[in-house]
Amino acid sequence: MSIKDRLAAKAASIGTSPRPQKGNDDQAGRPKTAPGQLMASFPLLAEKERELQAAMRRIEDLESSTGTVSEEVEISTLVEVPGRRRILSKQEYGELRANLEANPLIHPIVYRPLGDGRNEIISGNNRVAIYRDDLKRAKIRGVPFEGTDTEVELGAAFSNLLAPSLPDFEKYRQFQRIQQNLGLSQADIIRTSGLAQSHVARILSFDHLPPEAKQVLATNPHRLGGTAAAKFAALAEQGHGTQVTEAIKLLVESDQMTQERALTLATPSRPKPIRPAVKTITVGKRKFCDVSVRNGVIGLRFRGKDGEAKAEEWSERIAQFIESELGEQDIG
Repeated sequence: MSIKDRLAAKAASIGTSPRPQKGNDDQAGRPKTAPGQLMASFPLLAEKERELQAAMRRIEDLESSTGTVSEEVEISTLVEVPGRRRILSKQEYGELRANLEANPLIHPIVYRPLGDGRNEIISGNNRVAIYRDDLKRAKIRGVPFEGTDTEVELGAAFSNLLAPSLPDFEKYRQFQRIQQNLGLSQADIIRTSGLAQSHVARILSFDHLPPEAKQVLATNPHRLGGTAAAKFAALAEQGHGTQVTEAIKLLVESDQMTQERALTLATPSRPKPIRPAVKTITVGKRKFCDVSVRNGVIGLRFRGKDGEAKAEEWSERIAQFIESELGEQDIG
């Protein structure tokens, strides 16, 4: 699949299909999908959508202008933008490394020439890292891309955002990057992604984790999903941020630790209820009754076959005693 086709497939998920719309004149060009319609309702986001489409058309022009789209690029000239690389799990990284070692590069990287001999990586940071650090290769096939800063940032961010099996924390991190770099509302950007509202809520829950916990989680985002993150966030908001941070550290550092176990460690144990003191009243050596007080309740326990009758009798006596005491207080 060409780069243009892959970007088009990704863009279709957010209502940015480059194919012309069918229909009457007043409906021409209007997105058909719910996410696309939502984008069209926000002028600023609609503008970003047009910029992303323009970027895709630029790549299409590059592919049709030459027989060979990709070219060998010196890896030493490639520079990585911090935060743009998708963090892979150990298994994903190992599988990608094995594939790149055994096969030719099917999907070239995309880069933007900076004009000073350096080339900014737009897509393919992990492929470059493996070629450079693991396979010790000097060159990699890539496609040059000329575009604005906004086009580059949107293309790179949504390329990561719509990647299969992207962890919830990585989605949250991509949303933050778009917000910070393009000045868009995080809530609006999330809605354009086409994710279900419940999924959106889970992603946003990462924002309420302690900063230190998020720093640790960024090193291995696959370890914590959005559902558990929401529970951790609730604990942090209840004043248990230190326990939450320590539990997330253990979760990230140990493959044996489960999310459920980490949540248990972060959850404060409930204090055991104090058993009420019981006073025993005896007649000679024989127990007459037990008296206890708990939560504002006075309890009398009579034992024996006539225990119920005694309880009735003494409840009346106690009531009369209380009424008498109160009456004397009123007179005084």
